[in-house]
Amino acid sequence: MWPGWRGAGILLSCTCSAGSAFSFFRAEPRENRSAEGAAVLRKGLSLVTTVSVVTAPIRIEVQHHLPSIVWSHATAITESQRQVSDVWWSVSSQFYDQSFNGMGDEGWRQKEVEAFREVEGLGPEDDDLVTSAINKMLSFLGDPFTRYLPPAKFETITNYATGKATAGIGVQLLEDPRTKNVRVMAVSKGSPAESSGIKIDDTILGIDGESVEGMTSEYVSKKCRGSPGEKVEVKITRIDGRAKAIEKTITVIRQTIQQVEVEASTYASNSGKKIGLIKVPSFTTETEKQLVEALRTISSDGNADSVVFDLRGNVGGYMPAGVNSAKLFLPARAHIIAEVDGAMKVKPYDADSVGADLSLPIFILVDKKTASAAEIFTAALQDNRRAIVVGKSNTYGKGKIQNVQSLSNGSGVAVTRARYITPSGRDLNGVGITPNTSPDKCDSTDSAQTCLADII
Repeated sequence: MWPGWRGAGILLSCTCSAGSAFSFFRAEPRENRSAEGAAVLRKGLSLVTTVSVVTAPIRIEVQHHLPSIVWSHATAITESQRQVSDVWWSVSSQFYDQSFNGMGDEGWRQKEVEAFREVEGLGPEDDDLVTSAINKMLSFLGDPFTRYLPPAKFETITNYATGKATAGIGVQLLEDPRTKNVRVMAVSKGSPAESSGIKIDDTILGIDGESVEGMTSEYVSKKCRGSPGEKVEVKITRIDGRAKAIEKTITVIRQTIQQVEVEASTYASNSGKKIGLIKVPSFTTETEKQLVEALRTISSDGNADSVVFDLRGNVGGYMPAGVNSAKLFLPARAHIIAEVDGAMKVKPYDADSVGADLSLPIFILVDKKTASAAEIFTAALQDNRRAIVVGKSNTYGKGKIQNVQSLSNGSGVAVTRARYITPSGRDLNGVGITPNTSPDKCDSTDSAQTCLADII
């Protein structure tokens, strides 16, 4: 039994998720339903819904036994109401807090009824209003990670997790909980955003003359995307060296953005040691394979004395990539993480074979933006005393896991279905990982050599 665990059991689903650690699900279609029947629950019966869980290289079919809902066919529901129903159903069957933030079953069903009424009469041209009604319904759950994903955002997330290219400006965005505005979390190397002068921590105020203050990161991201070669005007504000806010509008030319791959290099430390440096910008389905190749690269001209993983600015991504990457450096049966659902059922993730490297000293560079799958990787190596974590601040602290499920109209929904704990029993949510050592100089703009000058 791992330290800090208070239950035992097995979850039936297989985890695969941003913004986050997430899984991908595709539910079987259900029959048409009526508005009147949207919240009628028949007690004592169950409906078997088959869900396909896809995680490379295997596909698993899982059956969930859920309370069945009786739908009156007096009035056919609209497509907008179907969207509300699909989202509500997905959350009801997967959300980790089955009290639904204290609302209970009746209270949560009432939120569906209210959303049904709000979208009544809305058509395909009213997507923004439908999205607003769904997000309002979800807001009562009190969980910012459970959210509706319009088609464009759902496509972006799936492309991000699988490493596919998209057309845009090359930034990762995050909603600032203090200002309610959207900040730039990361700028892709060689991207249009980088060449145009957009920087990390810039706050985006407008896109093409439209204010986006108070909007979601999904909305701003959608505005940034478009066809390759198109211009987009991005209004930003940033804090200069004198702590003054400066506003400016930057013209960016959209381009096809390839996901940045793992980068490997070597350098000589001040003490003359050969250091392998591996920069991991995000965790995708390709990361594990790229890490293996990176290890070969740094050892091609002789063995390194140690290896550094630079995870600064890495906001995570595909959760299994964090787990599988950690396995490369851990012995068989070493604990990596464990999922814990609302009923305290636990699903452990352990190393299932001997890793590719068990002896090379490892250092991991982190900052306040290191999150999700990157924290899973870091905590697993730190708790197993396999790596020394270096940074000036704790990591982001995203300790929850989402399923990302596709819906019938090309949209999707991200549902928090579990939290995770580290091998030593730590819950990182809202806390993050505390570095083992904190150098005086190790900001996001400092080189790895600078961060580690007095350590290696």
